[in-house]
Amino acid sequence: MPTRRLLPAIACLLALTACGSPSASPSPSAPLTSPTASPSPSSTVPVQTNLDGVKVTGEKGKEPKLSFTKPFVIDKTQTRVLVKGDGEVATADSMITVNYYGVLGRTGTMFDSSWQRKKPATFSLGQVIVGFKTGLTGQSAGSRVLIGIPGVDGYDGADPSYRPAEYKDGDTMLFVVDIIAVSVPNPTGTTITPPAGLPTVTGSATEKPTITMPGTTAPTTMTAQTLIEGKGAKVTKDDTIYARFVGYSWKTGKLIQDQWTPITGALSTTIPGWKTGLVDKTVGSRVLLVLPPAYGYPEGANNPPLEKGDTIVYVVDILFAYSA
Repeated sequence: MPTRRLLPAIACLLALTACGSPSASPSPSAPLTSPTASPSPSSTVPVQTNLDGVKVTGEKGKEPKLSFTKPFVIDKTQTRVLVKGDGEVATADSMITVNYYGVLGRTGTMFDSSWQRKKPATFSLGQVIVGFKTGLTGQSAGSRVLIGIPGVDGYDGADPSYRPAEYKDGDTMLFVVDIIAVSVPNPTGTTITPPAGLPTVTGSATEKPTITMPGTTAPTTMTAQTLIEGKGAKVTKDDTIYARFVGYSWKTGKLIQDQWTPITGALSTTIPGWKTGLVDKTVGSRVLLVLPPAYGYPEGANNPPLEKGDTIVYVVDILFAYSA
């Protein structure tokens, strides 16, 4: 698996099932770190302090070609921007979708390419090798970048099953990466005033929201009301989303589900109200979902703790979406 080479695995953690008691998702493996320093290159191999000696040809969006004098050894992780994008800027824990092409500096051979698989890769920068995280942090969506990664920031000391078969400790890797999309840290866009009669939501886009019920009888129809309309792509029914959310009981008015650390999951595996209410909403949006039992938990639930017949109310911040 190509993603095993960049990261161990990203577990789908968004578990909102109608039964209310989903099995716990496996925890993601720890990020690939390099506990030991790279072996010192031979004295006959000059250690490069920049990427000026690496030539990249090919248009952004298409598989590139690299040429350089072999063996190529870099002193530390370095990034050279080949094409500057103007999209969202990646942080150290962003979700990101990219196409990438990787070669070994020692031999110049290609060892991994998402272009050859004809499918971009999506992952969290918090779960990839140090050099990939360092090289992409601070870069903008829409950019093409060249990254040079020394062994100490790559796979030195890593489990052999996580690294390319051709890789040897001390190897420098060179990647050309097209950054297709980056998650947003908070909802951003047009604020929409909801119609009267819905629960009241307070809190800025950067704050955990609080929901206050209107003191009326719970509705029998569901509502999916956009509170902040983001400018990103529309969510489809087949997407995996990266989101944070809170859930309240209509009956008690209390917070019963607090997931303010963003998590990922396939929309198709969630409760009916999420499956229908979030489709066509845009990335960067904050959405109020009022879900009567038929759209939430018809028999109640243990997790979240909800009585049978109760309506659950969510505020969901959609921070990223992608086709798995």
